[in-house]
Amino acid sequence: MIHTLEEGAGVAVIKGLLLVLVVAGLAITYNLREFRNFSNPEAMDQAQLARNVAEGRGFVTGFVRPLSLHQVARHKGTGDFGLSAPHPDVANAPLYPLALAGLMKLAPFEFGIRNPAEFRSYQPELLIAWFNQGLLLLALGLTYRLGKRLFDALVGWTAVVLLVGTELFWRFSISGLSTMLVLVLVLALANTLASLESGARAQPAQPGQPARPPGGAAEVLFLALLAGVLVALAGLTRYSLVLLIVPVVMFLALSLTGGRRVAAIVVALVAFAGVLTPWLVRNYHLSGAPFGVAGFAACEETERFPGQKLPRSLHPRDAATPADLDKVAVGEYLDKLGVNLGRVIQEDLPKLGGNWVTGLFLAALLVRFRNPGLVRMRGFLVVALLLLAAAQALGRTQLSTASPEVNGENLLVALAPLLFVFGAGFFSLLLDQLELEYPPARRLVIGVFVALCSLPLLLTFVGPRKTPVAYPPYYPPIIQEAAGWLKPDEVLMSDMPWAVAWYGRRPCVWLTWDISRDFNSLHQQKPVQGLYLTPLTMDGRFLSQMLKSEERVWGRFAVESLVKEEMPTGFPLKHAFSGWLPDQLFMADRPRWQEAGK
Repeated sequence: MIHTLEEGAGVAVIKGLLLVLVVAGLAITYNLREFRNFSNPEAMDQAQLARNVAEGRGFVTGFVRPLSLHQVARHKGTGDFGLSAPHPDVANAPLYPLALAGLMKLAPFEFGIRNPAEFRSYQPELLIAWFNQGLLLLALGLTYRLGKRLFDALVGWTAVVLLVGTELFWRFSISGLSTMLVLVLVLALANTLASLESGARAQPAQPGQPARPPGGAAEVLFLALLAGVLVALAGLTRYSLVLLIVPVVMFLALSLTGGRRVAAIVVALVAFAGVLTPWLVRNYHLSGAPFGVAGFAACEETERFPGQKLPRSLHPRDAATPADLDKVAVGEYLDKLGVNLGRVIQEDLPKLGGNWVTGLFLAALLVRFRNPGLVRMRGFLVVALLLLAAAQALGRTQLSTASPEVNGENLLVALAPLLFVFGAGFFSLLLDQLELEYPPARRLVIGVFVALCSLPLLLTFVGPRKTPVAYPPYYPPIIQEAAGWLKPDEVLMSDMPWAVAWYGRRPCVWLTWDISRDFNSLHQQKPVQGLYLTPLTMDGRFLSQMLKSEERVWGRFAVESLVKEEMPTGFPLKHAFSGWLPDQLFMADRPRWQEAGK
């Protein structure tokens, strides 16, 4: 038993348990000091969607985008926006909400706030953070396995420690975004490809190990099938990741020969299409677009649709106005791609993964590896980086502007652990050139290297403790109270409907781009009973955002309501709650707050 613990399989078990304890300790410490309630709209959107699934209401959303209403009504061929029934979600990929729905079935979620006066942190969001940190632990295990397979065990452990010590991944883990699930899927894909490549060729004899002939066709085809499934699952987590099928096919073409090459590519493509297609068919059946309204992200922030104009437009296809969704020119896409790609190259790539060790990966591109598996995996990674960089640039929206690093449009971070493996491998090659005579000196140098790379995380434990309340603009007790003034079948409109849907458990329409045609079109079909404006609108710059911007109608509306103390002529909601002014404005068809005793 002692021999097993010191030299045999017990060593791996002890190291694994030590890693779990270290990560758990870091998670507890980090959450106590740095945890904040959700501040990312995408996190709240997917969380409320998961709750709807967990409670048996289906894949319907409380975050109602005007663009989604338009797309669904247009596909039906009717002018009915369907506000009387739950709105199907055609904006989110399904895998992460489904995973959260399973968690909500198992864990004791408390969506109500028991004591609003003493509110600090929202319990469901803390549980989601723990779930994502569990996924981070799984990603660490996959990172070690990949590093060991491509290089050696020491490189694997170095990459793991670098990943643990990167503060950006801890921020993602408490953000509520799907990034941790994406990391697990991409690392599983990389491990699958590495296993396929090494198994497809004969392995020379190693010290203490005999030579191994190439693996059988059945093993190769199974791994190719698994690779196709993993790419599809990644695409069902974030749609842009379907592009990974391109480097996967290239990897298979370079790693295999003869009939096995063709068979493996066909199997991978069939598995990829078989998993992905049913969801795309569902989206097309509901909205006429295989990726739903998410497929129009490339149109956002173009000259025709600046800012949030497109998702908040109820009539984006209007031949009478320049803002016609069907007339976005190719030149507008190219302009957006060029501007944002320059930003990706100058800002995102140098700090990819939140750790400068990724710069060692760029140096590793110049190394002539003798292991063909390393060369092919490096090629896979380079092609994936190029494709995802272009997708990130073209799909950039206001989400990236609001939170430049921690957002769901950050696609390159999904490849960061793979870059860490190559960076750690290149650092190991540099250490070999030093020819250190004292054996522990190698580990000492690696320890210093890892400590320097982990300084941003270490410094977070030195500074002041952050408050968990993400206000402004999100204060869950007030949002729950405001949403509670309306019944579930009544129409509420807000400038942060994702928060109303998540905290308030009420369907909420995103503030329409204008107050005339779009708002009136909705109000005529089903009256809007409440309007909730938050610091997202009320804290805008008075001159540039409230009066001179293209969105000036709602800015002027807020100014007239606050300064002139009068409602715009013809506006149907005449009653305003004064208790939250001037930070927030709630208007309704009648003084509903009096009915609630306010």
